[in-house]
Amino acid sequence: MKIVALLALAIWAGAGTAIVGAAGPAGMPRAISLPSAVEGWAWDAQVLDYDPRTVFGYIDGAGELFLAYGFQHLTVRRFEKPDQPPLTLECYDMGSAEGAYGVFSFERQEANAGIGQGSEFGGGLLRFWKGRYFVSISADGEGTEAESAILQMGRDTAAAIPRTGAAPTLVGLIPGTDAGLVETSVRFVTSHILLNQRFFIAHENILNLTRQTGAVLAQYGRDAQKTHLLVIRYPSATAAGAAYRSFMTAYLPDAGGKDRLRTGGQRWTIARQRKAFVVVVFGAPTEEAGEALLKTTEKALRSVR
Repeated sequence: MKIVALLALAIWAGAGTAIVGAAGPAGMPRAISLPSAVEGWAWDAQVLDYDPRTVFGYIDGAGELFLAYGFQHLTVRRFEKPDQPPLTLECYDMGSAEGAYGVFSFERQEANAGIGQGSEFGGGLLRFWKGRYFVSISADGEGTEAESAILQMGRDTAAAIPRTGAAPTLVGLIPGTDAGLVETSVRFVTSHILLNQRFFIAHENILNLTRQTGAVLAQYGRDAQKTHLLVIRYPSATAAGAAYRSFMTAYLPDAGGKDRLRTGGQRWTIARQRKAFVVVVFGAPTEEAGEALLKTTEKALRSVR
């Protein structure tokens, strides 16, 4: 037992690896190795780990966002180099690929940086997701050396993470750039509170969003042509029907039994239920444009069983 313990300690300390624990298939433990040095920056050897109970001590005010997506564990690693700004690596185990993608998508603003399964880089901050992990790497200061080190650290970290899972199915079902999609606007949300932070619907949960539903919000066009598409998948057609009726009653009470209404600013809102899905187009500049976007979405949804 002493030999096993010493060997485990040597593996942890040797080659500068940091172990992030996570449950693997059939409950078997899985670990990923985080970098300990890159381009002259070296880990300060402090072990900083957080779980759902302690994460507020590290990211007070933002912990709810991560918990809403299923957060399980956070490892933080700080790196230093003489005469250069320190770097911070945060590796979040979100419990699922959907959770990791959701956190990444919620605040995404930049084009893909080519790291992991989705990434962005700007202003000394790299954000990416891969498998069940969301990773943030940042510099406490500016400099081209720091930016180079951040990107290399991101590539090293991504290489250590297994690619398990994919983005939520709904993300691949919405109309693409040929329909005017603004790619950086796509958000996957799991509650009406998160949805309202990106596109306000109502103070109450009139669409019956829960952790058992999934919702994708996306913007099409810009400025005067800007339209938002919301697609929600429910556990059953019955649940979708109840949510659709709740939405129409609260949001479009003057629709007179129709599935659409021209609202403020002469823009069109159109909503429809299709089996276990509810699709809503907000702010279409014309009725025809809104109907076209909705029909294209419905066509893709018909392929889902």
